[in-house]
Amino acid sequence: MSGRILCARAEAVATVTLSNPGKLNAVDSAMWKSLAGLVAELSRDEDLRCVIIRGDGDQAFAAGGDIEEFVSRRDTLERAMAYHAQAGAALQALADCPQPTIALLQGACIGGGLEIAAQCDLRVCAQSSRLGAPINKLGFSMYPAEMASLLRLAGPACLLEMLLEGRVFGAAEALAKGLVTRVVADAEVVDEAYASARRICAGAPLVARWHKQWLRRLQQGAPLGEEELRASFAFLDTDDYREGLAAFIEKRKPQFRGR
Repeated sequence: MSGRILCARAEAVATVTLSNPGKLNAVDSAMWKSLAGLVAELSRDEDLRCVIIRGDGDQAFAAGGDIEEFVSRRDTLERAMAYHAQAGAALQALADCPQPTIALLQGACIGGGLEIAAQCDLRVCAQSSRLGAPINKLGFSMYPAEMASLLRLAGPACLLEMLLEGRVFGAAEALAKGLVTRVVADAEVVDEAYASARRICAGAPLVARWHKQWLRRLQQGAPLGEEELRASFAFLDTDDYREGLAAFIEKRKPQFRGR
């Protein structure tokens, strides 16, 4: 039986759940495909302000890909390329999601699960969580296109330590190495992730999207052109900008509408 990707909506926050509880939420091929489609759909929702990705239950975010599938779905070059194209589509959809994304990490966050978390903007991690990619013990290497987000997140030294030694990091070490954004007590991690989402939702949604856009552009390294610098002032024409200034002057909470 395949796992599932579940989605629940509460006001401006969508919760996407990786659900394959019999296998610690290991992500199978059907889940990769479903995740790509769902995130693409959420990305088009102009009323959505934040997306939280989590695992089903508190034992695992996702314990990697579903290894049992590899015998039949990744046993030839052609099938391996197709499998990773599907996984890559899901990871790219997360990377391209205009709304801020938060990975809520509980328990094991391994291999493909770590790749999913790495594509999120923030990673709020329970103190007892474990993160890594010990695939050297399984006899295969990480797909290069899937390494990219981990390389950007933690740098080459951390990534090589993880892959060459098959290291699985505890939450405190993962925080020190830049793999997660913050670590909180296990009993508080769900509340903290949703508190983070509320803080995001309280801000101007267009501004959140622009910050993601410009951060990605700055990471390309090339200097910004005059046209791009002018485009960075697009907020001047928004109702939210006028509301933000008025609320500050009037000493009240702003009511942003994404316009």
